[in-house]
Parts: sequence; structure tokens; C-alpha cells
Amino acid sequence: MVASGKRGDKTLSTANFAVRRRLPYTQVKVVQPHDDPKGLIDEFHRLRKRVFVEDMGWQISYDDDLEVEQYDCEHTVYLIAHDTRHGGVLGGARLLQTTHLSEDGNASYMIRDAYFGRLQGIPATICSDEPPLDKNTWELTRIISFGQTQLGPKILRAANEFLARKGAQACLFLGSPAFMRMARSMGFQARALGPIHRTDDGRFLAFSCNVFTPAQSEVVLGEALA
Repeated sequence: MVASGKRGDKTLSTANFAVRRRLPYTQVKVVQPHDDPKGLIDEFHRLRKRVFVEDMGWQISYDDDLEVEQYDCEHTVYLIAHDTRHGGVLGGARLLQTTHLSEDGNASYMIRDAYFGRLQGIPATICSDEPPLDKNTWELTRIISFGQTQLGPKILRAANEFLARKGAQACLFLGSPAFMRMARSMGFQARALGPIHRTDDGRFLAFSCNVFTPAQSEVVLGEALA
């Protein structure tokens, strides 16, 4: 979900300004739980708690100052935007391969679990058809990109580069309609997987994007960020 909403608009506006100032020094790093010497994942979980719980008022569980749930596991890959000059995590997202299954086999990834009615707050109608279990398809969720900045395109480009290296062909997103429009403006072939839903937290939908090969990425995404 892109960080925006009715609650905390003033806070988010201030954050947008701060992120824009630090964008020239910001890099998006791919981080996994088994290789995170700088503790960027915990910083990202703290940012998620501040944005989603404190600023936007989402009714979701959290642990002390961290927003962590079942999809934050040893198999999760994080795309973390951090300030290389002054330090600090400014945004990010998480990726999970759609073949992922929980240890008890009763849960997979967020969009698929919602489709089967396993998640409170996300309706089963999020997708018109059953979401895939496919090693070439990944899911991107919990994105914080601050819509008034260029952080979103940086995160999407980093996601595409990682997924291309993994041989992925598609990525599923759970986000706002504005985020899908941004993906299309970058050249991605984004298509809705179901209707737009509206809650007190805002509007969201599930959609799918292609993954560009490295050669395509340099041409299409390079132009989008120029």
C-alpha cells in the first residue's frame, strides 16, 4: 500500500517533503533475513508501524514498535530504501514467491489467502480468478513509497531487477489505484486482477505486472526514471 490516507495527512505531507530532500542519497537495497548485518529489516518494520498504525490508523497487529506478520518470514525478500549519506530507512516493500506455503500448509501469500477468505479486512473478491502458485510469479506488498516523491519508481525498478535475476515473469501487487497508474506510467503492463475496494483506510486493489528482462529494463525503466 502506498503511504497515504485520511488519518495523518499532515504527518505524511511532512514525510513526503523529507523524503524528497533525501532522495539523491537514497538507494534501494535487496535484503533477506539471513543476511542483514545493518538491521535494515527491523528499521523497515519500525517504519511500517509508524506509517500504517500510527499515521494511517490501520487496525493491524504489531509487536512493540515493529509491524510484523505471518508474511514476514525467512523466505521474505525486502526492498529497503535507505539514506546512504545520513542513514535511516525511508521506504520499502517486501517480496514473496507465490509458491510459498506456511509450515502447516494452511497459508500461502497475502493475495491468495485473501481470495480464500483467510484474511480479515481484505475481501475474497480481491481477485476474480484464483491467484497462482507459480515459481515464476512473486507478490509485492507492504510498500511504503510516499506518493508525492520518486521513491516508488526506485522501488519498482529494484524489484524488477531482482525478479529478472530470479527468472520471474510476473509480479502481483496489493496497492492503491494510484500505484497501479504509476506502474503503467513507467511502462509496465499492469492489469487489475479484481475490482477496486474501498475501506476507511483508503482504496486498494490487486493487480499484476510483467517483469522486464535486464535489456528491456535498461531501455524502458531507464527512460521512465530519466
